[in-house]
Amino acid sequence: MARNSWSSLILALMLGFIPAGVLNSLAAPPPAPQATAQDSLYKRLGGYDALAAVTDDFIGRLATDAKLGRFFVGLSTDSKVRVRQHIVDFLCVATAGPCKYTGRDMKTAHTGLNITGADWNQMVKLLGQTFDKFSVPEKERADVVGALAGLKGDIVGR
Repeated sequence: MARNSWSSLILALMLGFIPAGVLNSLAAPPPAPQATAQDSLYKRLGGYDALAAVTDDFIGRLATDAKLGRFFVGLSTDSKVRVRQHIVDFLCVATAGPCKYTGRDMKTAHTGLNITGADWNQMVKLLGQTFDKFSVPEKERADVVGALAGLKGDIVGR
């Protein structure tokens, strides 16, 4: 037999002894499913990791903003981590994700901070910049802003 014939015979014999499950695991993984319009906003945004990345960028913008940075002055590292996690969990719940938000309600969390309408508008502007960085589509942007807009009265003027 020619060398190629032997190789083919050995390969055929080996494949006969390898369970199908093992062979399937060697195949390329199926492509990740694309989000569709009927999917939750959480899924359309890319899930937990995407929300966490957006939150990290957004908090960085807030904390370094000339006016809004005042809300982060004096926070310990632990407090910053806790605030970040509350924001991620809150966004996860607000977008119909599987998380549980354990933070305080918005009125309680923001009372005494004296957040103004101008502060709110600057926050929305910075959120837009974060959306730009992550190329968030217009529909998802509008849906996130819509989910947050109802909170304005619980946050501004407290």
